[in-house]
Amino acid sequence: MTYFLLKMSATLCLKLQRNQGWLPLIQSVRHGSKAVTRHKKPLHFLKQKLIAVTRYIPPARTIPPGVYTSEKKHVQEDNEFILLLKKKLEEVFEECKMIGVVQTNPCGVDDMLMLRHRLGKHDIKIKFFPNQVMLSFLSNSVYSNMAPLFIGPTVLFVSKEPKVKEMLSALRVSPQMTLLGACIDNTLLSAQGVVRYSKLPSLTVVQGELVSGLTMLTSRTAFMLQHHPAHLSALLQQYIKQQSPDGGAEATPKGEEAS
Repeated sequence: MTYFLLKMSATLCLKLQRNQGWLPLIQSVRHGSKAVTRHKKPLHFLKQKLIAVTRYIPPARTIPPGVYTSEKKHVQEDNEFILLLKKKLEEVFEECKMIGVVQTNPCGVDDMLMLRHRLGKHDIKIKFFPNQVMLSFLSNSVYSNMAPLFIGPTVLFVSKEPKVKEMLSALRVSPQMTLLGACIDNTLLSAQGVVRYSKLPSLTVVQGELVSGLTMLTSRTAFMLQHHPAHLSALLQQYIKQQSPDGGAEATPKGEEAS
């Protein structure tokens, strides 16, 4: 009851003060209490390890058999035409010592005929095989490293003998063709490697240089082996002549004439 009377008296005083148009010199202002932010203290690293080790890991749910259908890989068998192309491709790799992989850009029929004619002069043939057949053949052969070259439209420049210079000279005239790499004498080469290979001397020149070097060494060896016995025999003959009486008489006048 006293609290109610105090509250009523306070409200009456406020109304009277507002009507009179003045404010008290001291007015109490209530401020909100500051929130206490308590940060969570980090756990000790040993305790963290212990919690991580002892954490419960639920077992994986076993799927009952027959719920999901089994995924079967459908292996597509090659038809007779693809098998025939693979057989021809195998013959090309067995018979030819140079197989160049060239990327073909859009070009006219006349340009292709001219390129075929230039290459035909040096017994270099152009072979067309689909990339699907090439990749299927290379995946099961020793030439599997050539698979990344067959991306996009490609053709093969093949010859029974490595005629790299003739192939590069024909490609310089045809800018629509870009050399990607080649397999020469069972060695996979990049485009830069093919250019370096073309700068090497031919096999006949190397063989001639080797034969000339060997003959020079053998002749030099024979001369060195025959020189010392011949020189020894000449010295022995001179010694025998000097020891003989006729040789000594002939040697004396020669010594007097010389003096």
